[in-house]
Amino acid sequence: MESFEPKIAAFCCEYCAYSAADLAGSMRLEYPPNARIIKLQCTGKVDVIHLLRAFEGGADAVFVAG
Repeated sequence: MESFEPKIAAFCCEYCAYSAADLAGSMRLEYPPNARIIKLQCTGKVDVIHLLRAFEGGADAVFVAG
């Protein structure tokens, strides 16, 4: 039986969540390869159309972190 691996699009603030993900990479911590991080200047400016386009592009889940 095949296991389901969801594709996750993570919209991350450049100064908060993206910095944390970058630090995790520097510390050689791993996160799933099915998670894609999109760096933004500020998540407060995320428009709904970008989230919907991520779903249209094949994402199973969208995560916004600021």
